[in-house]
Amino acid sequence: MAKSNQKPTNIGKTKRSTDDLINDAIAQQNNWMENRRNFARRFLKTLNIFARPAPRNDAEIQTAATSARTARNSRSGLRAYWFPILCAIFVIFVAIWVLFVRTNNTTTQVVVVPSVPEPVVQTVDENTVPSFDIVRIEPAGSIVVAGRWLPHQNISIVINGKIVATERTDSDGEFVYAPARVFDAGNYTISLVGADDGTKSTENVFVYVSPHGYKHSVSLLMTRDGSTMLQAPSQLADGDLVVSKIDYLDTGRIVVTGDALPRLRVSLSLNNKYLGFARVSDHKHFGLGADVGELETGKEYTLTVRLHDGDGRTVAQVGHTFTMPEMTGDDNTYYTVRRGDCLWVIARNFLRRGVLFSIIAERNNIENPNLIYPKQLLQIPVGESK
Repeated sequence: MAKSNQKPTNIGKTKRSTDDLINDAIAQQNNWMENRRNFARRFLKTLNIFARPAPRNDAEIQTAATSARTARNSRSGLRAYWFPILCAIFVIFVAIWVLFVRTNNTTTQVVVVPSVPEPVVQTVDENTVPSFDIVRIEPAGSIVVAGRWLPHQNISIVINGKIVATERTDSDGEFVYAPARVFDAGNYTISLVGADDGTKSTENVFVYVSPHGYKHSVSLLMTRDGSTMLQAPSQLADGDLVVSKIDYLDTGRIVVTGDALPRLRVSLSLNNKYLGFARVSDHKHFGLGADVGELETGKEYTLTVRLHDGDGRTVAQVGHTFTMPEMTGDDNTYYTVRRGDCLWVIARNFLRRGVLFSIIAERNNIENPNLIYPKQLLQIPVGESK
């Protein structure tokens, strides 16, 4: 018996067509979708979220119809305003285009306003005018003048209105005038003038040459801001200690001012009675005052100023002896010194010239013209000034 090459078939089973298989797949998918819908309905029912219930009577039906008409009318009313809104948007767009786009393309004319120059404040340099550094009376009676100006310039020294010499400044602008001439006792006014262009100094020096010698002579620098002593009488100077002024006030207080080494101590005593002390400032100035009460007229007093180092030792000492005058005399020929007075001002008021202060000093036997005090009685020789 020959062997057959055919494959065995499913015996006892009915062969299904392709359409049946497709229908079964569709049915399964529909069942799956229906199950999903049922699950969603149960879930929404659990959350009590349902669609709006259908109207159950005529009143609810009428209310629903009215709401629908109102919604339609509102939508139709909104459509009625669309055209004006579009027109407004168009107008705004055109305005923006005119303001920005067209303006940027237009050439802008710039008007240049000329600026007003700021006022120039001219300051005077100290080197543009001659100035003094030193004016000193020598022991032999001569006067040494040193100062500064522009380099390599001719400068004239004027004494009492007359040119006495012409010096030339060096490369640093400095000059020195040291004549061999001996000056007689009296007053001298010294000024500086440029020999080429006539530039005058803004300061003058008044020199008082005492008949008692250079130790009692004084040189005073006068500026617009006041006066500065260039050389003090030697009896009121000892090394680094210089007493520039002594005042006796109406209140019975003595005030002493001067210069010394900075940060040292200065003490004051009257007739060997200690009155007090003060510290010298960093600028080398000191001022010291003490109450002494009313001093007796006709009695001689000795005022002593001492300079002490850090250990308290005396390194310099200046003494001044004076006698309180009696308050007598005629107001027409005598003057009582007041606080703030100086011989220069008194001579200017009575003798019409401040440089004549030495006449008052000689008449009243005042060795140091810079030391006068309130209540001091001065005789004014008015006739000698003519």
